[in-house]
Amino acid sequence: MKSDTFRWICESTDGAARAGRLQTAHGPVETPTFMPVGTAGTVKAMTMDAVRSTGAGIVLGNTYHLMLRPGAERVRALGGLHRFMDWPGPILTDSGGFQVMSLGALRKLDQDGVTFQSHIDGSKHRLDPERSTVIQHALDATITMCLDECPALPAAPEAIAASMRMSMRWAARSREAFVARPGYGQFGIVQGGTEPELRAESVKALTDIGFEGYAVGGLAVGEGQALMFSTLDVTTPLMPVDAPRYLMGVGTPDDLLGAVERGIDMFDCVMPTRAGRTARAYTERGTLNLRNARFAEDARPLSPHCDCLACSRHSRAYLHHLFRTNEILAPMLLTWHNLAYYQRLMRGIRMAIVDGTLSAHGAHLRAEWAMEDWSEDEMPQPVIPPVP
Repeated sequence: MKSDTFRWICESTDGAARAGRLQTAHGPVETPTFMPVGTAGTVKAMTMDAVRSTGAGIVLGNTYHLMLRPGAERVRALGGLHRFMDWPGPILTDSGGFQVMSLGALRKLDQDGVTFQSHIDGSKHRLDPERSTVIQHALDATITMCLDECPALPAAPEAIAASMRMSMRWAARSREAFVARPGYGQFGIVQGGTEPELRAESVKALTDIGFEGYAVGGLAVGEGQALMFSTLDVTTPLMPVDAPRYLMGVGTPDDLLGAVERGIDMFDCVMPTRAGRTARAYTERGTLNLRNARFAEDARPLSPHCDCLACSRHSRAYLHHLFRTNEILAPMLLTWHNLAYYQRLMRGIRMAIVDGTLSAHGAHLRAEWAMEDWSEDEMPQPVIPPVP
């Protein structure tokens, strides 16, 4: 049974791109949207106030990591994940399947689920569709993901087909275990590698089961952007038009733009936070490496268009200094900047869809990314406040 108060409303379209609003028990989310990754109940290097300041409307948590530490029942006893991590807004929890599948020799897969050893202490655990769904319920996830298998690409078509069909059986079991509550939803995950026929079969199986939303999984796992986009070209037109579409684990700014152009509404990826910890800044003019010596005396902000703490209060030279001296403030400031940029990017794309100008806006974004930084004449020097 579908939740009667969890729904996605389409507000505008521009080609295949959609601007909409997702109504949930924990508040609305404007789409297209990017979800910061808060794997273990925290967005790395960020307070939740800082995450809120970027304009993020929804964050992601992970079943695998939270079931190991601190444990789903402990989170439930402490008031649920929203209270535990100080995020009253919507939370989507990944089912844990991708993390378990990446454990390699530490896991054993069968038709009913997967047995695995913890990467933390080697303890043995079991995850199946029902257990994953129950854990996500205990966490109080606004959006629950069904358990699936995500094979690495490239792989033989017959192996991809077998994996996809098992994932569809798991999806049906996940749906049976899902407890419908007003404002909460569960997403099915489309699998099938880069094979159009398998993707179509997977979409049909999931829509026959019936979910509040539908994700595209099994991409950005080694197939390259062109093949990812061509797979979306044949997949998203088959997906329900009245439900949100989520592309899992993607990606770069150009990936997000291209996927929105193909009808995707929701994204998550560790790229902006991981880049923030490794001195890489995403900007309107490409990616900057703050460890580069050319920034040692650069008094300009990272971006003239950003009002995050890193840009409004500090220079590139200061950020360069922090990274060179391994100060903990460095990843905090740069993660803040990167997430602010991703949210600003998504707001601009959404506005372009509403205005019917996405084609021109996308061309402008891509031209700017190719320019790689501003010249001295293009970006004014900051006004440095006096020391009190």
